[in-house]
Amino acid sequence: MLRTNTCGQLRLEHDKQEVTLSGWVHRRRDHGGLIFIDLRDRWGLTQVVFDPTINARVHELAGSLRSEFVIQVTGRVRCRPLEQDNPNLPTGQVEVEAHSLKILNAAKTPPFDINKETVVDEALRLRYRYLDLRRERMQRNMMLRYKVVRYIRNFLNEKDFIEIETPILFKTTPEGARDYLVPSRVHAGKFYALPQSPQQLKQLLMVAGYDRYFQIARCFRDEDQRGDRQPEFTQLDMEMSFIDREDIMALVERLIIGLAETVAPDRQILQKPFLRLTYQEAMARFGRDNPDIRFGLELSDISPLVAQCGFKVFNDVITAGGLVKGFNATGLGNYSRKQIDELTDFIKDFGAKGLAWLKVEADNTVPTGVKVGGSSFAKFLSAEEVAVIISQLNGQAGDLLLFVADQPSITNESLGRLRLEIGQRLGLRNDELLAFCWVIDFPFVLWNEDEKRWDPSHHLFTSPMDEDIALLDSNPAQARGKQYDLVLNGYENGGGSIRIHQRELQEKVFGLIGLDVEEAKHRFGHMLEAFEYGTPPHGGIALGIDRLVMLLAREPNIREVIAFPKSQSATDLMAGAPTDVSETQLKELHIRLR
Repeated sequence: MLRTNTCGQLRLEHDKQEVTLSGWVHRRRDHGGLIFIDLRDRWGLTQVVFDPTINARVHELAGSLRSEFVIQVTGRVRCRPLEQDNPNLPTGQVEVEAHSLKILNAAKTPPFDINKETVVDEALRLRYRYLDLRRERMQRNMMLRYKVVRYIRNFLNEKDFIEIETPILFKTTPEGARDYLVPSRVHAGKFYALPQSPQQLKQLLMVAGYDRYFQIARCFRDEDQRGDRQPEFTQLDMEMSFIDREDIMALVERLIIGLAETVAPDRQILQKPFLRLTYQEAMARFGRDNPDIRFGLELSDISPLVAQCGFKVFNDVITAGGLVKGFNATGLGNYSRKQIDELTDFIKDFGAKGLAWLKVEADNTVPTGVKVGGSSFAKFLSAEEVAVIISQLNGQAGDLLLFVADQPSITNESLGRLRLEIGQRLGLRNDELLAFCWVIDFPFVLWNEDEKRWDPSHHLFTSPMDEDIALLDSNPAQARGKQYDLVLNGYENGGGSIRIHQRELQEKVFGLIGLDVEEAKHRFGHMLEAFEYGTPPHGGIALGIDRLVMLLAREPNIREVIAFPKSQSATDLMAGAPTDVSETQLKELHIRLR
């Protein structure tokens, strides 16, 4: 070994010991006679002192050191004088008096600071990711990710799960996003697909009798990028046999609580056991099926109050089957028209046509104690109607009430997004809180107006609620699925369901979504055939490792917790991928570009 100790290991008990350290020059300070080097490895920092009275040649060589040189130092550990202790370092009570120095590798000046946290353009960081990963924050994130995965494996091992790897090259199947396709050299014109998830394979493992399976699985989806998405990502994939929804939700909840309390003991879990919301309740209160429950500002449906009012915009929307909903942006009654116009522009990005608003002011001359201080619509309503609306939203002096009138999906999406924006502006999205909740009882299918067909709200293998199976023939819109999503601080962090395990029901669902018998056999014949050989009731879940670590690390996107991520445009800026390939390679794969 090129070292006897790590740079984070030395303490007072090592005083007077001869040690050898190897690492990177984190910082160099020349105090005239003495040269001080902070030597760094992934374990920490140790101060090394080069004294010309001890070894002039070594001291002279130390004068040539620069940031990020890789060096080996041998010397004697000594206690620092009390007034020179560094309480911010675990090794801050000792230093190493250098007797020998070897430069293992010199280094060019890095393109950005590694020894301190500064703002660096992300493209530059990704171009030199191997340098970015040296920085303390990134090393802390990578260690947190490792601890999360280690805890998961240990927990599931104790619960009698078996870890099984599934193929990366598989068959293209509809999973909600585009597949990444891999051409076959051996089978001309045929393609593998990279798995969007191991969904079918983990179900087949239940058919095979493995009972409790998990995998830290690599998954691939060719979809538009955003802060919580990557072309390739990692999930905890789980499946269990002979269980119902309550069994797997209870197990996952114990896993997540134990995990958070172990790897992030400084964070507070908002509620234990986790809050449960039905899909309908989540949409009604928060406008989204992945609600951030760290704060209020809940939505209120005022459609019944304004259905017959004098404001044509509200009336027309309700007549057309839409909704008028709003929420109280508490304390923002001092917003200017310009600021309200900015909020209007914000919601237009999510399909809303406009934003109705009402400011509340104090008025001690009326029984309610408040009055309208300005509004875009109040003049079209009676005083009684306005008073009821203010009361329903619990409007107080100094509040700003915000409303959207549109079709239900647009109203909920735009107001749900605006609620998050206002919550951020008011400082209500407390990063010290971990607000987990379950969302259950999702619609089993959703109507696709463009294609004039029903689409599964989760995936093709999710089971409907037992009591709703008859609705698949009579009223599919009212059927609910045995589905459950785990949400954390406004992000979907996991999704799962109890699966269909009977061929007859699976074929009925295929028919409902417009998949004819021959097409179903072509795509899923292996699944249907397996269901004829004694398939147990089973269900599972997939939890997003990247998103979970991102939130535990208080990071803004998952690129900060992935060692070598793709950029926002799905490119590898370090290696230059994707890239061209040679004509020879294309010919071998029976591919011609045009």
